[in-house]
Amino acid sequence: MIEDQVIKRINFLLEFNHWSVYKLAKESSIPYSNLNNIFNRNTCPTIPTLQKICNGFNISLSEFFEFEKNPLRIDTISSDEQNIINTYRVLAANDKKLLNAYLRGLSKQ
Repeated sequence: MIEDQVIKRINFLLEFNHWSVYKLAKESSIPYSNLNNIFNRNTCPTIPTLQKICNGFNISLSEFFEFEKNPLRIDTISSDEQNIINTYRVLAANDKKLLNAYLRGLSKQ
């Protein structure tokens, strides 16, 4: 994946999650100014920065780079499931942990 594809992938994930660059900065613990510079200067983030971005999106580096092989299949889930996923993706990290604990309790896992 070349540099411009990395930026395109990040932009895709921002749009898919309905996130702003500011939201990504908060979720990935990267200063907003650093992320903004990546987009404004169209520069490829370093591997540590990309790892933080992936953590913010709750995906692995391999998932980030395997997009062409394994794109997210939205058409295989119901609209209720999609609503749950969209709601989950806008939660803060701590709220995601609480929701996961609640769901584990509901499913008795």
